[in-house]
Amino acid sequence: MDLEQLTKRYDFSQRVVVITGGAGILGGEMACALVGCNAKVAIIDRDPALASRLIPSLNSSNGSYIIERGDVLKKDTMEQAAKRIAGEWGSVDCLINAAGGNNPGATTGGEKSFFDLSEDALRFVSDLNLLGTLIPSQVFGRLMVKKKEGVILNISSMNAFRPLTRIPAYSAAKAAVSNFTQWLAVHMAQEYSPNIRVNALAPGFFLTEQNRFLLTDKETGRLTERGEKILAHTPMARFGAPDDLIGAVLWLLSPLSSFVTGIVLPIDGGFSAYSGV
Repeated sequence: MDLEQLTKRYDFSQRVVVITGGAGILGGEMACALVGCNAKVAIIDRDPALASRLIPSLNSSNGSYIIERGDVLKKDTMEQAAKRIAGEWGSVDCLINAAGGNNPGATTGGEKSFFDLSEDALRFVSDLNLLGTLIPSQVFGRLMVKKKEGVILNISSMNAFRPLTRIPAYSAAKAAVSNFTQWLAVHMAQEYSPNIRVNALAPGFFLTEQNRFLLTDKETGRLTERGEKILAHTPMARFGAPDDLIGAVLWLLSPLSSFVTGIVLPIDGGFSAYSGV
């Protein structure tokens, strides 16, 4: 394969990519990168106003984009968004399930023991991460089945491999996302088309607004005890940045990974490889 052919593999011209949670930190970074690679990107978020910070970057790129309102836990809103996207661009080639997260009510610590965790918070975290991946996969996967090709990329976590302390619901839900990724990869290939691929990324510890003050002190900016422990077990000795995911995203959505399905790819600075000994 010559350089020109290789470059074309990362040209997403005429390809339609849907990103749930697309206004978030990680989803937004993916959206900007894909628009920069000439893709048509549909950013879906339950709060579309959050995507306003992305507009300068999106407008400076070569591709095109639309911003849609949608709640990954409400199938009717996903179906409405899919109808609008298909009406605008004809079909969907790729889906990135980037919606997810934790909830303080489902986190132990201080005076809150495991036995005190809120049932509502536990259910919210479980639903957001697992059902919030499964439901969009049903809606947009159906469009892929019609054309017998497409790519679904889920966002799991290193918590799926090594459950962290304090966040039992999040760790369990991400483990379920990894399992679902493998199940759906087999199901799509055997029941519908081997050209429908399903994979997942498992980010390690990324410094985002959601976890910044778990990992760094709000007043001093220095590492918290938890942050120090994480870096001590990360051979690359740093937290991830959102753009550290982009290479893997482009590869798994591109034809260069056409024989790759059912994998959960760690992007963790070596955390999963380190034994601590």
